[in-house]
Amino acid sequence: MSEFKPLRSVLYMPSANERALEKAKSLAADAIIFDLEDSVAPDAKVGARAAAAAAVQSGEYGRRHLIIRVNSIGTEWHDDDIKAAAAAGPDVVLVPKVNSAEEVRQLTDALAAAGAPEKTTLWAMVETPIGMLNALSIATASERLTGFVMGTNDLVKELYAEHVPGRQPVITGLGLALLAARAAGIVIIDGVYNDVKNIDGFLAECEQGRQMGFDGKTLIHPGQVEGANTTFAPNEQAVEDARGLIQAWEDGKGAGVVTYNGKMVENLHVESAERTLSIHEAISALQG
Repeated sequence: MSEFKPLRSVLYMPSANERALEKAKSLAADAIIFDLEDSVAPDAKVGARAAAAAAVQSGEYGRRHLIIRVNSIGTEWHDDDIKAAAAAGPDVVLVPKVNSAEEVRQLTDALAAAGAPEKTTLWAMVETPIGMLNALSIATASERLTGFVMGTNDLVKELYAEHVPGRQPVITGLGLALLAARAAGIVIIDGVYNDVKNIDGFLAECEQGRQMGFDGKTLIHPGQVEGANTTFAPNEQAVEDARGLIQAWEDGKGAGVVTYNGKMVENLHVESAERTLSIHEAISALQG
C-alpha cells in the first residue's frame, strides 16, 4: 500500500480548451482526464490531441494522476490518439466503450507498438450492457489494465433507462463492474453527476459511491472537486477507529477473542482498518 495514490476526484477537462487546461493546474483534483472524446468537437480533435500531449509532458500539474482519454476503437481518430498518448507517456490512457477482453489485448498491443512507457497503464470505460456482462474478462485480460471508469450516462442511454436519485436503473451494472474490479484487484471510479448546480444530489451520489466501494468519482466541473475529495476520504472518526482497532488487535494477540468498542475483531477487520489508514496517510502526504 506504500505506493497508494488517492483517486477521490477524477476531473474531465476538455483538451481543446486552453483556459481549462491552465485552470486544471491549480485545482485540488487527485487526477485530471485530458479529454479527446465527448467534450471535443470533431473539427477540434487534432488540436486537442496535441494540447493534451503537451500538457502531460509539461511537468506543470504537480503530483496529480494524469490521464488522456482517447476516442473509442473504430473512430477515425483512435489510432492517432493512441500513438500521441503513448508518446506523451501519461499515467493512464483511458479508452471509452471497451466491450471485450479481445479489445483490451488490441489496445495493449497498440500501446506497446507505439512505444508507451511501462508506467503508462490502461483504463477501460465500461458503459454498455455487453461491457458490464463481460466485466470480469475485461478486468483480467492484461496486467497493463489497472482500472475501470463507469460510463453511467451511456449505460442509462443503452438501457433505455432514466437518471433518477439513487440510480436504481443502473445499480446492477455498477455492481457487476465493482465485483469484477475487486476480483481483479484494479481501481474503479464511479461515473459523473450531470446536474452541477445540485450540490446535495451530487454529495448524495458521492456518498452512495463510497458506500458501494468505488475509489473515487469522475467529475465534470471544478466545483465538484471539494465534495468528492471530502466524501471519498476517511473522516476523523474513521481514522481514529482504525487506529484503535489495530491497537486492540496487536494488544490482544495470543489472548483468544479480541474486541474493540464491544465488537469482535477478526483479521478481515484489521485489513479494512489498515486500508483506511493507508488512504488517510496518502491524502495527508498530498496535502503536506
